[in-house]
Amino acid sequence: MPPMDRRQVQAWLDRYVEAWRTNDPEQIGALFTDDAVYRYRPYDEARNAVRGLSPIVENWLEEQDPPGSWEAHYEPFAVDGDRAVATGTSRYLASAKGPARTYHNAFLLRFGPDGRCAEFTEYYMLEE
Repeated sequence: MPPMDRRQVQAWLDRYVEAWRTNDPEQIGALFTDDAVYRYRPYDEARNAVRGLSPIVENWLEEQDPPGSWEAHYEPFAVDGDRAVATGTSRYLASAKGPARTYHNAFLLRFGPDGRCAEFTEYYMLEE
């Protein structure tokens, strides 16, 4: 497969949001390589990095956000070969769990030859 381009990265990000929306294990699994690493909090990788496709899917499904409780949009900021940086926002709507809150996100992505993500590192900041 040739290097990733912006269109391919955007398509992957759109599938990421859809997998989050549906919490479908097959859709989640289709995003990542078998040996992928997903870093939720890169400042504490020992406790917050998930390694391998099955553990990523299992971890993703542990704390599901109910459909309609959030909205998100991400887009490529930079793409270079098999690596990309994406930015966007995740907004949780007001609910019995608390007030609305918006997170600004940056994702560091490395893709495998088949277009699935081999490394995903997530940074986020709560909007005040």
